[in-house]
Amino acid sequence: MKVELIDIHKYFGPVRANEGISLTLEPGTIHGLLGENGAGKTTLMKCLSGYLSPDSGSVWLDGQPVFFSSPAEAIRHGIGMLHQDPLDFPQMRVLDNFLLAFDRRMLPDRRRGRVMLRELGDRFRFDLDPDAPVTSLTIGERQQLEILRLLALGARLIILDEPTTGISAPQKEQLFETLRFLAEEEGRSVVFVSHKLEEVEELCHRVTVLRQGKVAGEAEMPCPVDRLVEMMFGRSLPPARRVPVEPGSAVLQVRDVTVSSYRLTVEGASLTVRAGEVVGLAGLEGSGQRLFLRACAGLERTAAGRIWMGGRNLTGAPYRRFLEAGVAYMPAGRLEEGLVGGLTLTEHFALAERNGPFFINWAAARDQAAERIRHFNIVGRPESPVEALSGGNQQRVMLALLPPGLRLLLMEHPTRGLDVESANWVWQQLLARRAEGTAIVFISADLDELLERSNRVVVFFGGRMMEPLEACETTVEQLGYLIAGKDAS
Repeated sequence: MKVELIDIHKYFGPVRANEGISLTLEPGTIHGLLGENGAGKTTLMKCLSGYLSPDSGSVWLDGQPVFFSSPAEAIRHGIGMLHQDPLDFPQMRVLDNFLLAFDRRMLPDRRRGRVMLRELGDRFRFDLDPDAPVTSLTIGERQQLEILRLLALGARLIILDEPTTGISAPQKEQLFETLRFLAEEEGRSVVFVSHKLEEVEELCHRVTVLRQGKVAGEAEMPCPVDRLVEMMFGRSLPPARRVPVEPGSAVLQVRDVTVSSYRLTVEGASLTVRAGEVVGLAGLEGSGQRLFLRACAGLERTAAGRIWMGGRNLTGAPYRRFLEAGVAYMPAGRLEEGLVGGLTLTEHFALAERNGPFFINWAAARDQAAERIRHFNIVGRPESPVEALSGGNQQRVMLALLPPGLRLLLMEHPTRGLDVESANWVWQQLLARRAEGTAIVFISADLDELLERSNRVVVFFGGRMMEPLEACETTVEQLGYLIAGKDAS
C-alpha cells in the first residue's frame, strides 16, 4: 500500500505543529521519521492514523484520496499506530485487551481469540500469557500485545512512535527482526518514528527529518550521521563531558532488603549512596532494578532488611515520609504515574506546591507555570492540557515539577524519549542538583548513558543485585555481558 501525505498543516492555537509537510511511504519499506522533541513527528502520524484531523492537506492511499475521522476508520483502511505510551487497560488480562480491539460483542468468542493470539504470538516469537494481567507485563511486552492486535485487525501500514523507549536490548532486537519481516517478507509498510540516530541507521531504508514542524530533509540509508544531525538540529552537537565530583556523607543506606512483586523477588540487596553521587541501575527489563528503586522511595513494601535516609530509619514508612525526608521519585510512565491527564500545566504546578495556601491563587500559579515553561524549554502554554504535549515535553514537565533542595532523586529512564540535545540539557539540570549535594539513582536501558553519567553502576540480573562497578573503569561490552548474566572477564 502506497501512502502519500500532501501539504499537511496542523495547528494548536499559535503552535504550528505541522506546516506544509509532504511525505511518501512506499510498500515493503521501513521509513524512518526523525526529529528532535517537538518537531511534529507524533502529530503528523496522528493525522495519518485518524487520531487527529489535519487543518489542511490530504492523505492518499494507492492514488485515491481518503479522510479518516477516527482511528477505527484508519484501521479499516489498513493503517494502525503503536503509541509511545501503550493504549491498553492495565487492570484487564492480555486476552481481554486483545479481544476488545476487534470483537464488538458483549460476550466475545474467547476460545477463538485465544487461538488467534497464540498463533500470532508463535509466528512472531512474542511469548505472551493470555491470562496474565497487563499490569504484570513490561513496556516491551505491552508493545508486543499492541502489535499483535494491529496485525489481527489487518494493518498494512504500521506506525511505531518511539517504540524502543524503555524496552530491553533483547526486546529491541526482537522488535527489529519483526519489523524487517513485516516489510521484506509480507510487503507491509512500516513508519519508525524516532530521535535515535543509531536505530534509524540500523533499521530504516529511507528517512525523513522534521525540524520545527517542517521537512528539513530526506535521505536514503545508509546516510552519514553528521548529515542527519545537521538536518535535525541545524548544527553539530558537542560530546557529553564527565565532571568529577567528590561524594559527601551517606544519604541512602539499604541493608539486606528483600522486596517482591507479581513475578520477581529481589533478595538481600544492599547499597550506600552518598551526597552528590550518581548511581546508575542496569539490567534487562524485569530484572529487579525498578522494584529495588521503588522500595527505596517507599512505594514498595519490603519483606526484610532496613532502609535509612540520612541516618533516619524509614523501613516500612509510606511514600509521604520519604517525601518529607527529601526524597523524590520520577517514574517512567508519564501519564500513568507522573502526570494527571486532563489537567493543564498551570494546574499541575499549582498542585505540586506542597506548602502553598489553602486557596490557590490562580493568577500567581499561571505566572509560575509560564516561568517554569520558559526555564525548562517546554513546548506548551500554561493552559495546555498535559496530554496534548509531546512525550519529550511531558518528560520536561515532570522534571519541572520536582521540588528544590532534594537529598535523594530516584528516576526511571530520565531521558526516555528525548533527542540527543534534550537529553544533554536534562543532564545539565540533574548535574546542577548534584552540585548542590543531591544524590541521584537512576535506571536506564542506554548503556552509554549509564557509563557516561554515573559514578557507579549496579547491575541486576534475575532479581540478584551485583556488586557496584566504577563507571570510569567499566566498558560497554563488560556491562552488556553482566546484564546478560555472563562473566565479563
